[in-house]
Amino acid sequence: MKGFEIVFIPLIVGIIAQTTKFILFSIKNGIKWNYFLTHGHMPSFHSAVAASLVTTIGFFEGIDTGVFAISVVFALVIIDDALRVRMYLGDQGRYLNMLIETLNLDQNKYPRLKEHVGHRISEVAVGIIYGLLLTILLLFILGLLSNTVS
Repeated sequence: MKGFEIVFIPLIVGIIAQTTKFILFSIKNGIKWNYFLTHGHMPSFHSAVAASLVTTIGFFEGIDTGVFAISVVFALVIIDDALRVRMYLGDQGRYLNMLIETLNLDQNKYPRLKEHVGHRISEVAVGIIYGLLLTILLLFILGLLSNTVS
């Protein structure tokens, strides 16, 4: 049963984080269903899932195991990607959009690119906290946390 929960809990956390992001976006901008699967904004889905996976593996396997160390390394790679790599992608989109506008190119032939692809530090931090707290809550709801606390 342990292997199932190690995968199940981070997936549920990811769904909750993405749903939260969609609700927050819809409150500000109205409901746009295609936004449910988009990247960026608060909270970071990737950071929430990575934090949840690290927490879940640490809980079930222990923090002194190789698999926990690997999960921490992968979480750092995912968080770095969410912060820096995709932010650069958004910068490139912004510059290409400005170039297309400046050169008066056909907008139908060169459609506007997304400019907000990555995350701000606050969005990643909230994603990490969200992932950690939701994982603890799910462990408690599933009755797994109470067995180790008592």
